[in-house]
Amino acid sequence: MEALLQQAQAMQEQLFAAQQELADTEVQGTAGGGLVTATVNGQGEVVGLTIDPKAVDADDAADTAETIADLVLAAIRDAGRAAQELQAAKMGPLAQGFGGGIPGLPGA
Repeated sequence: MEALLQQAQAMQEQLFAAQQELADTEVQGTAGGGLVTATVNGQGEVVGLTIDPKAVDADDAADTAETIADLVLAAIRDAGRAAQELQAAKMGPLAQGFGGGIPGLPGA
C-alpha cells in the first residue's frame, strides 16, 4: 500500500511540474500570412497580440477594422490549437499513468 501511495505522490509531483511548464511555455498562432500573431501560454491564456501595421488601410477604416477583427480571431484560434497540442503532449502521458494505476479511474 505504501508503494502505491509513493507512486501516486510521484505522479502528483510530475503533474504539478507539467502544469507549471505549461504555464511557462508560450506558443503562437498567426493569421493573414503573419499580419496578426497571437501568443498564448500552454494553458490557453492569451498573453500577447501583435498586429502588423501593414494590416491597416487608412483609406477604409471600417473594412480594415472588420478584417483585423477576423484576423485576430483566427490567430487566437490557431494559437489555441497549438496550446491544445502542447497540453496533450505534456499531460497525455501523465493522464495515462493515473488511469492505469489508481483504482476507480478509467483504465484501472
